[in-house]
Amino acid sequence: MDAFAHILARGNENGDCTQSTCPVSESIYGYRPDLGATIFFLVVFTLSGSIYIWQGVRTKTWVFSIAMVLGSMSEAMGYVAKLLLWKDPFSDPGFKMSVVLLTFAPAFYAAGVYYTLKHICLTFGANFSRLRPANYTKIFITCDIFSISLQAAGGALASASTTDSILTAGQDVMIAGLAFQVLTLVVFGMFAADYGYAIYRNRAQLNPATVELRRSLRFRLFIIALWVAYFAILIRCAYRVAELAGGWIDNPILRAQGLFIGLDSVPIALAALILNIWHPGWCFPKEQQDVSHQTEKLASVASSDAEAQI
Repeated sequence: MDAFAHILARGNENGDCTQSTCPVSESIYGYRPDLGATIFFLVVFTLSGSIYIWQGVRTKTWVFSIAMVLGSMSEAMGYVAKLLLWKDPFSDPGFKMSVVLLTFAPAFYAAGVYYTLKHICLTFGANFSRLRPANYTKIFITCDIFSISLQAAGGALASASTTDSILTAGQDVMIAGLAFQVLTLVVFGMFAADYGYAIYRNRAQLNPATVELRRSLRFRLFIIALWVAYFAILIRCAYRVAELAGGWIDNPILRAQGLFIGLDSVPIALAALILNIWHPGWCFPKEQQDVSHQTEKLASVASSDAEAQI
């Protein structure tokens, strides 16, 4: 609780305004959060997180599920903060919590998306990828953790600031973290698209051990769902970079509730729901994962033997 109190120890950006002394338009956001939308998204992310926990236990997809649960919990707490702002648009704790939690929460969803490319490569064939499947997880999740760290550090700095200069510094660190997240997403998308093109060019030479899985409707729908979630997260992150770049004072993007709902709430809720419906634990049954991993090991051994002979 002491650490949490420190995060919320920033000076009041609303000045001396309260509900009884100032109109809502003079608050930082310039509006009272829509109660119906706030409750709707709070319910969506709370239920989504609960279902991810259940699916993680049932399918034993621990890395993916932990990332998605953390993202859902952060989003849900962010909308609790929105409820505080609905009750009091000048609530300093509500503002600080919403800024910190809703800024870095989608990075956890991005980590879940990054993790799936490894298994997709093993399913179609690891030899068509420019990177070894395991490296997708190592490289992109490491970049995601760095992005989350920057965003969290910037949010904590802004929340604990007592001067405008420190507040601006915190804002800049948050923007840097978001910009790095956008860059990571774009690079990941390029690798995924490149691999997809390689699969198309070599479609007659794909992993024979996973033919049944690759031909299944659920797997094909999962690939589509993954791309939808990816673009939803990318759109949201690009929006938040533009939003934060405008600062806290008289920022038309920050003060447009419709933009926030349409370009933040809706895309992330879509990503959360669509990956709950087409969860990789059901699209990659354990026996198919074992076959894919075994194929990768055999290919790796064959490659090592060939190099040794040369």
